Amino acid sequence: MENQKPSATPCGSDQGSLPGCCASLAFPFIAMQESNPVRLSRMEALQTGTLFPGLDLPFKAAIQAKTKMANTALVELMALDFAVDELGLYLTTHPQDQEALQLYWSYIKLSEEGREKYKKTYGPLLQTDLTPEDGYAWLQDPWPWDKGGNT
Repeated sequence: MENQKPSATPCGSDQGSLPGCCASLAFPFIAMQESNPVRLSRMEALQTGTLFPGLDLPFKAAIQAKTKMANTALVELMALDFAVDELGLYLTTHPQDQEALQLYWSYIKLSEEGREKYKKTYGPLLQTDLTPEDGYAWLQDPWPWDKGGNT
């Protein structure tokens, strides 16, 4: 095989190529959130895809209308976990926001309590919820949602 030289691009190192011409490279802009932003409820956040309405993108409205979720024990845990993740991301850039920090810890506590209650009622949620006494019964029927965990 013959050594081939890379084809020379007519654009400079600070430019990208467009069909037929060169253009300056784009720099994305990401707006910083203000401190103490308005927050949606956990359930609204899970359905919307963000805890913060200021970050909600308008094109998601059509999707949101189609993804209404029933308020079940499993969905409530999902909403709590989602809110914990969103608040954790927010607190990475706003560590001094005491209101968000308190909400973060209260959601973690609610999530832990809810998970324990769910496991006692419906069984393990995760493979790691199994104990040595259970053996490896993860794939045995009925699954948690078959026993009413999603009702």
